[in-house]
Amino acid sequence: MKRLWFAIVPLLFISCAKKQLLQESPKPIEEAQLLLPGEDRHLSNARQLTFSGKNAEAYFSFDNRWLVFQSHNSQNNCDQLYVMSTSGGETRKVSTGKGRVTCGYFVDPGPAENSRILYSSTHEHSEACPAQPDRSNGYVWPLYDSYELYMDSFQGGSPKRLTENRFYDAEATVSPDGKEIVFTSTRDGDLELYLMNVDGTNVRRLTNATGYDGGAFFSPDGKQIVYRAFHPTLKKEKENYKKLLKQGLYRPGLLELYVMDRDGRNKKKITDLKASSFAPYMFPNSKRIIFSSNLADPKGRFFDLFAINATGGFLEKLTFNAGFDGFPMFSFDGKKMVWASNRNAKDKGDINIFIADWAE
Repeated sequence: MKRLWFAIVPLLFISCAKKQLLQESPKPIEEAQLLLPGEDRHLSNARQLTFSGKNAEAYFSFDNRWLVFQSHNSQNNCDQLYVMSTSGGETRKVSTGKGRVTCGYFVDPGPAENSRILYSSTHEHSEACPAQPDRSNGYVWPLYDSYELYMDSFQGGSPKRLTENRFYDAEATVSPDGKEIVFTSTRDGDLELYLMNVDGTNVRRLTNATGYDGGAFFSPDGKQIVYRAFHPTLKKEKENYKKLLKQGLYRPGLLELYVMDRDGRNKKKITDLKASSFAPYMFPNSKRIIFSSNLADPKGRFFDLFAINATGGFLEKLTFNAGFDGFPMFSFDGKKMVWASNRNAKDKGDINIFIADWAE
């Protein structure tokens, strides 16, 4: 089994104080060396938007002018939520600065300044960062039951709580019409996907197989949901999974990609790569899926971006970084792609946000 290399991305999930600007970033780098040989087939005019710390899960506003992302930097004890323009300027914290935040997403179509922002946070259960899990038994993800879903304005400062329980509620994204939220929760004793209205009402369970289902995104046409999953089949695998889950932990390993209808029907397994594949996002035409995977590295340490048809088949390698490339998203007009990478890192462990022009 390939070892999952998420140790360098502790802010994968997992997911109001005075407004705080980050220190002025250097002028965004726009140089050919940011792209590696073979990457120019689809990418051009790459620019680096952040320059230190661990930055990830950058997602476009519907008007393609802003990004929301989470960052663990010198100003934060643990992950907080920020917005910045797609030119790399005007970076501003929008979360409370307390607890831990994950998985921010713009909610409303139209200008970003008029949009609400959805995210998951632990700040109401404790202002301190939640404790890291004991990793003496290997690398595990913490499933903090203090994560709740919140809705706030673009300016921040007035988060409205959407969930209220002591279960893990995180990994939330929004439908293209701004009407529904898909998210992962342990509220029924397993890691399942749920759908609800943007005001937190009408919660419906979408998945029901033993194992992890999460990291879901709607297709651009709003008809389907793409997600990552691990469904243990062997008795020992199931026992280990359930044992860790009772401790609020999940050990990442093999992850495959799935697609289902918006209402949870017609689930289909898209990949059978025997690798750790995650962060799936559909192309603007809803016919292909871009994702991150370690399938090209025999040791399972390095992650690159790949694409595959939404019905399976035609696998294509998009990046060639001996490190980490993940969390890709296309702009809503299909002209640009944003992703997180450790390429051009100043310090070991840094992960930064990059943006580039996209061409088929």
